[in-house]
Amino acid sequence: MKIDFVIGSLRGGGAERVVSTLANYLVSKQYEVRIITFSNGDAYNLNPKVKRIRLHQSVPFYNKALTRGLVNLLKFYRKKYNRPDIISSHIHQMGLITIPIAKLYGMKIIVSEHNNHIASKDIPLVPFLWRNFYPLADAITILTNYDWDFFKSKNKIVEIMPNPASFDKIVPSKKIERKDVILAIGDLNKYHHKGFDNLIKIMDNLLDKHPTWELHFIGDGLEGKEVIDKMILNSKIKSQIKFKGFRNDVDVLMKEASIFILPSRWEGLPMVLIEAASQGMCCIAYDCISGPSDIIINSRTGILVENQNIKKMKIELENLLLDKDKRDELGYNAINSVEKFSINNVGERWITLIKKINLK
Repeated sequence: MKIDFVIGSLRGGGAERVVSTLANYLVSKQYEVRIITFSNGDAYNLNPKVKRIRLHQSVPFYNKALTRGLVNLLKFYRKKYNRPDIISSHIHQMGLITIPIAKLYGMKIIVSEHNNHIASKDIPLVPFLWRNFYPLADAITILTNYDWDFFKSKNKIVEIMPNPASFDKIVPSKKIERKDVILAIGDLNKYHHKGFDNLIKIMDNLLDKHPTWELHFIGDGLEGKEVIDKMILNSKIKSQIKFKGFRNDVDVLMKEASIFILPSRWEGLPMVLIEAASQGMCCIAYDCISGPSDIIINSRTGILVENQNIKKMKIELENLLLDKDKRDELGYNAINSVEKFSINNVGERWITLIKKINLK
């Protein structure tokens, strides 16, 4: 069976990592898999059997990613031998081009949501997409129960499909020696979404009380880095905040660091939190809509803090800085708690859905 994953690019990001992980799993199960993109970027390692199709050619008049995608994907699928059995479409407005093209050329299509509907509803054209195009899709995948009722009103086939962890979980051990490092991971340009602006407020007057500890940002984004730099320019904690850029060895960094913090204002199902738990990190997160509460059992496999309560977050984080035994316990408990997000479990759920759609 031939499956095309269609996404804007493979630059660093949670949805891009999901697509790469699923593509690698499906080719290991003897599916023919291609990943089609419309903009530059290849941040993730792919199985050599996964074919990359880069439809990056410029188009006249209005060379934006969606327009480029529409024109180039129409040309590509115009040739019948290029058409797959199923298109798997990812990230917001991509459905605006993939659903009509799939219907035009008689292909099956699954569209995937990578955030909750409350967070996505103000993105241009997304409500139009949901209202007019989603009923035409063969299936919709969502991340959590939070979105079930909303998307069930758009399509008869809606599947809760959590993000798969792209890292193998480590062997549980309370004896791992970790550095005094707090990790925050994400696109720095999404500093408001990811709560990195508030994270600096959390760290203020906290890191200087604990001089051995550092905060490491993992992720690119020049605009976001400039915003954060301005916030720490004259602060006492500037020397304790490090920018590590985009990294391909995040699993290694997670094995070395002590605490993972997720200060996001909103999420879908944060893949990076699943990955941190799988590497035995002590995780602390705002209980935002939605995602963290689907991953963390408060005070057992991590710490959940009332959404955007900076004062409470600072208290809970300092408690972790002071209590190594608690950090070890939470990290140890977290490892097996994310087994349901393993690529074997999630990958097999995708295969079940693909077979179901192919038989429609």
